[in-house]
Amino acid sequence: MPIIGNIIKGFIEVRDKLSGERNPIDEQKQVLKKLLTEANETAFGEHYDFDDILESEDIAKAYSKKIPFHDYNKINDEWWHQLHEGKTDVTWPGKPHYFALSSGTTGNTSKRIPVTDEMVSAIRNAGIQQVYALSNFDLPADFFEKDILMLGSSTDLEKVDDHEEGEISGISASNIPNWFRGYYKPGEDIAEIDDWDERVAKIAEKAETWDVGALSGIPSWIELMLEKVIEHHNLKNIHELWPNLQVYTSGGVAFGPYEKSFNALLGHPITIIDTYLASEGFVAFQARPETDAMQLVTDGGIYFEFVPFKPEYINQDGSLVDDAPSITLGEVQKGQDYVLIISTVSGAWRYIIGDTIEFTDVERAEIKITGRTKFFLNTVGSQLSVNKLDDAVQHLEEKFSMKIPEYTLCANRIDEEFYHCWYLGSEDAKDGSTLADALDEHLKQANKNYKVARSKALKGVKVTVVKPDAFHEWNGENKKKGGQVKMEKVMNEEKFAQWQTFVKENGY
Repeated sequence: MPIIGNIIKGFIEVRDKLSGERNPIDEQKQVLKKLLTEANETAFGEHYDFDDILESEDIAKAYSKKIPFHDYNKINDEWWHQLHEGKTDVTWPGKPHYFALSSGTTGNTSKRIPVTDEMVSAIRNAGIQQVYALSNFDLPADFFEKDILMLGSSTDLEKVDDHEEGEISGISASNIPNWFRGYYKPGEDIAEIDDWDERVAKIAEKAETWDVGALSGIPSWIELMLEKVIEHHNLKNIHELWPNLQVYTSGGVAFGPYEKSFNALLGHPITIIDTYLASEGFVAFQARPETDAMQLVTDGGIYFEFVPFKPEYINQDGSLVDDAPSITLGEVQKGQDYVLIISTVSGAWRYIIGDTIEFTDVERAEIKITGRTKFFLNTVGSQLSVNKLDDAVQHLEEKFSMKIPEYTLCANRIDEEFYHCWYLGSEDAKDGSTLADALDEHLKQANKNYKVARSKALKGVKVTVVKPDAFHEWNGENKKKGGQVKMEKVMNEEKFAQWQTFVKENGY
């Protein structure tokens, strides 16, 4: 009988019931007031007169009117660079002990995003909230006695001057609570290995000594790790080695495109729980099994704003026009795509995180990630967001009984005519022309703007099928394998030319 598991499960269930009803709108008002109060004596707070904003009748309205939008380049060039020059109290009191490195999905140069002690605490608290929410998933008591394999970036952070640098998953894993260390796999020694392939090889070697009940990580890298473990132990599926594997906590990207290839590695279905941990903070997590949407963490270290995701508000490079209107959580509507804007306890102010979301349940503040602002394919008026592209790829998987865990595309000029050129990552050999016709037809039916574009400037669709390894190795060469690294779904013409050369030279 799982005595410890029953105790833990009972505690979680009682704690969840005692937490009471949430009011996300009120929580957000309190978070904004706290952020402004804490940072009012910083250089940023004095420059934008936070004291005056705090005295306003409508703090949220005064805040959005007075503070401009910031992307990484703007806030780093104007403010964060001072942190590396030894200055304190720049955009948040004191100096951050960590910087999260993130190349995102649109560039090779790493961003260095401040991570304060308050943010580390906020991320930990959000994780605890997610643990409490497990009471909604009716998991058996013995689940709470199993190992949890967290596959993030290396926890061997780089010491730079008076702070440490690494990816946010590595920073978070290096700050896990002591009580959790007994459950945590692959363990500190393996987690510190910086080389991705070496770390996965060690995981494969040690895998048979663990009783894994849950996995956590970005889908593409989790799949690759599972494949290596299965191959190393000559298994048919991962449940032959880890029969008690019951939960996978996904994160960083929509799980839908990976569902078919991921399930092929399992012996039976498991519970999938989505999370939204970005380099800038823990944004949301799935709190109940009735939906795959995620609940915003509205009582932590992040204040949220939302800009309607409409072409007139978005520049070609994915940035927002200066006068784009933003709204609060109390004003959002279900089913509308929004650009997500955050202000945080790490000193990010009206920061464009780069993701687009939609609300599936306004009262519960539940969202789905719908794409990236820079992955909005509108070169010839087709107005395709990532969720539309994901849907099209899933349509191909169903129509042709194939697995396509990765893809990328570009609105590419060929002989002065625009084509949507797709690369699909799949082990299933299919005719590119047939796939192109199916993609084209599906998108015409699903998106009227695409249909109009196809009758005018968009000449056609081309599809090339390559091995999924091409995407993993591309990331390894241009960024780094594992961790928070995600494949860019939409490339510009310059990057796409580099991608085509890479595929050709490496024989994918």
